This record gives sequence, structure tokens and C-alpha cells, in this order.
Amino acid sequence: MTALDAGPPGALRIAPSILAADFGALGQAIAAVDAETDWLHVDVMDGHFVPNVSIGPPVVASLRRYSARFFDCHLMMSQPGRYLEAFAQAGADGCTVHVEVGDTAALLAEARARGLRVGLAANPDTPFERVAPFLDQIDLLLLMTVFPGFGGQAFMPEVMDKVGQARREVGASSLRLDIEVDGGIDEVTAPIAVAAGANVLVAGSAIFSRADQLGAARALRAAASGR
Repeated sequence: MTALDAGPPGALRIAPSILAADFGALGQAIAAVDAETDWLHVDVMDGHFVPNVSIGPPVVASLRRYSARFFDCHLMMSQPGRYLEAFAQAGADGCTVHVEVGDTAALLAEARARGLRVGLAANPDTPFERVAPFLDQIDLLLLMTVFPGFGGQAFMPEVMDKVGQARREVGASSLRLDIEVDGGIDEVTAPIAVAAGANVLVAGSAIFSRADQLGAARALRAAASGR
């Protein structure tokens, strides 16, 4: 699978986050929601940039056996540049780094050189002006709707102003760019995010905490689509 399999920018995409899945049965969890999965969202936390630790390249490599979907890896790391090659080799299709860690232009160029689809993330309190200079260098802008580090947090509606800013700039500059939101996305908040301009919806607890996980993913897509 290559990063070209991300699909056309701007299309609505549901990206289940395995952070909320049963880590003892990740393969089964991924398979259970595959029919309603566009991208698989992989949260990588280093215990430094965020106060939690999750998974690394070996787990990404092992998961590749269970899914041919686009692997959307969100690197919540202080030094993501040290691991871009490892994630690319493990089977990541796209890697998103945080603007807050600095050295942004070099990190984006490094990700591109490794054949990855390039993403840039911003925390809820990071202004749009921090990411605006890089919009023509990325494929994906991730605007966090919670502070990263833990799943199950409440959606922050104030971030929708920033989502709207981003969507207007993308349109005005005719950029081929996906706008992703992550945090507190469920059947209620998904249509709010889409109305503001997001097209990639990361959802963890809203899918994997339900008894019928496939049904939950299907309901999320329906809500986001206005059905």
C-alpha cells in the first residue's frame, strides 16, 4: 500500500482510532470495523510531548497484516524526525507531526522524502497562524478538538472557528488538502465538525467502546453525512 491510496482530498472519511480499542485484540478490532473504515488512525505517544505512552513502529508493522486501509499515524512526539523512517518501513502511509515541536519545515520535508503523506497537527490552543505558512507543504491538517494524550475527552467546540479558518484558506488558495479533527467526535459532534469544514473524522471511544462497533462506525458516517 502507498500513500497515494489516501483517496481524493476533501472527501468525507471515517478514521477509527485504535487508541480506544482493546490492545489485547487489535487485529480483531480493526477487522470488526473495516467495512466502515476509510483510514485507520494510529496514535503514537512518547510520554514527553504528551503525558502518556502508546505504541511504536513494531505494532504498526504487525497491524499491517490485518488491514489494507490507509494508516494515518499521528506522532505525538517531541522528536518525530528520529522515527519517520521507521514508521515508513513499518507500513505507515501518512505521518502527522505537531507544529508545537518546532523545526516544522524540515520535518515536513523529511516525511515527504520518505514517501509518506505529510500531515501537520495543532493543539486546541495553538492559533491558526502557526500552521498557515505550511499549508502548501502538507496533505493533511489535523486540528485537535481535545488536548492530546488521552482518549475519551469532551469535544471542544471553540476549535471550530479554527477549522473554518483553515477551510476558507484551503478554498481561497485552491489547495488539495484534507482537514482532520480528533477528539470527542461522535454522532452529535461529527456533523458540527463537518459543517465547520472538516472532512476526516477521527473517532475512538464513539466506535470502540460500543458493543456493536461496526454499527457505531456506520451511525457516525450517517450523522456526518446528514443522513
